[in-house]
Amino acid sequence: MSQKYQVVGIGNAIVDVISQSDDSFLDLMGIEKGIMQLVERERGEMLYAAMTNRTQAPGGSVANTVAGLGSLGLSTGFIGRVHDDALGRFYASSMQAEGTNFVNAPVAGGELPTSRSMIFVSPDGERSMNTYLGISSELGPEDVSDDVAGQAQLLFLEGYLYDKDKGKEAFERAAKLCRDGGGKAGIALSDPFCVDRHRDDFRRLVRDLDFVIGNQHEWESLYQTDLSSALEQAAAESGLIVCTRSGHDVVLVQGDEEAVVPVNEIVPVDATGAGDQFAAGFLYGVATGQSLEVSGRMGCIAAAEVISHYGARPEADVKALFQKEGLIG
Repeated sequence: MSQKYQVVGIGNAIVDVISQSDDSFLDLMGIEKGIMQLVERERGEMLYAAMTNRTQAPGGSVANTVAGLGSLGLSTGFIGRVHDDALGRFYASSMQAEGTNFVNAPVAGGELPTSRSMIFVSPDGERSMNTYLGISSELGPEDVSDDVAGQAQLLFLEGYLYDKDKGKEAFERAAKLCRDGGGKAGIALSDPFCVDRHRDDFRRLVRDLDFVIGNQHEWESLYQTDLSSALEQAAAESGLIVCTRSGHDVVLVQGDEEAVVPVNEIVPVDATGAGDQFAAGFLYGVATGQSLEVSGRMGCIAAAEVISHYGARPEADVKALFQKEGLIG
């Protein structure tokens, strides 16, 4: 394998801007509690200005996964689009500092600012997210270079890219380059609503791509049936499928091989990033040649670590946790 990167991700580059707030503030601002809403620029700027004691962190689903893999010591790259503004420069330098090559320089000129998600954390730990997509919505095929996507052992794609035509073209180009270069490409189903919007495309991707990761609701939505029928159909069509079920066993199927990995249920401090870090642990296993079961267990350990604290990226040495469980030497 002479590839330059063990894992490359492509997706939305979003800065998470987090602030503590009480329920009366949410009411005053007309924010619906506990869900993710897309907002327009003007409202985004108003909410941003209204935040007190803001903390910021680089986010975005696949970006969180790739950052997790970078912190596990794999060679990683991320294909995303940020503006040459304060948040964009912060995003690019944070990814680099966490060990992932942020391959596209921040874009100067153009109107749209760096994407951001204003996250208001209530005293009960609920997070209300207001995402302004900004320049991420312009990610296109011209952002995908041959020597990144074509040099990836594994490529991890974000389902959300399908929401925009240019994003879809970027997705298709990256997948083709990776597979032409001998790598394997796979997708995160992203969320059940995203699956609803792109059901036919996603069913085709299950057949065309090398691996697909989703949770119970996403798989059921994809095939519009109960979980076992959905997974049976997916397994017949795809190279490798993974199904997480929050707090319950994880199911992994590759050809005739099936692994069921039990999950130790823990009460999350902050559930954000659980799926993203599960994917990081799992892909670490795949990239380093582990068995289906060990890869699944690695995913569960990484997910358990991230829900034990605030924020969507690991804080502990996850590799040390793998060693403690005897999964690596």
